[in-house]
Amino acid sequence: MKNFLPAPEVLALALKDLKIPFEREFVFHPTRGWRFDVAFPKKFLAVEVEGGARSGGRHTRGQGFIDDIEKYNAALELGWRVLRYPTEQVVTLECLPQIRRVLECL
Repeated sequence: MKNFLPAPEVLALALKDLKIPFEREFVFHPTRGWRFDVAFPKKFLAVEVEGGARSGGRHTRGQGFIDDIEKYNAALELGWRVLRYPTEQVVTLECLPQIRRVLECL
C-alpha cells in the first residue's frame, strides 16, 4: 500500500508518539528564510528528507543540489547538525533510531 503522507509528516507523527519535542518547517536562517523539514531547535539538530534520490528529483539535480549544499553549509556555520535521509528511510522510520541516538548525545 502506498503511503499518502509526506515523509516529514510520517516522521512527525512518530516523534509525537514518542513525545520527543520538535518543530516542522523550522526557519533557521535569519535572512534567507531556509527551513528544515524537522528540527530540534534546543539541540541545534535538524532532519532533512532528500526526496527523489532515485527519480532524479530536485535534491539530486543541478541547481537543486547546489542550493542544498549552500543551505547545509550555512546551517553548519550557524551551529546546526543536519541529518539527511532519503524518503524511503523516513517513511519506514529506519532513520528513527539514529535520530534518537544523536538527540541523546546532545
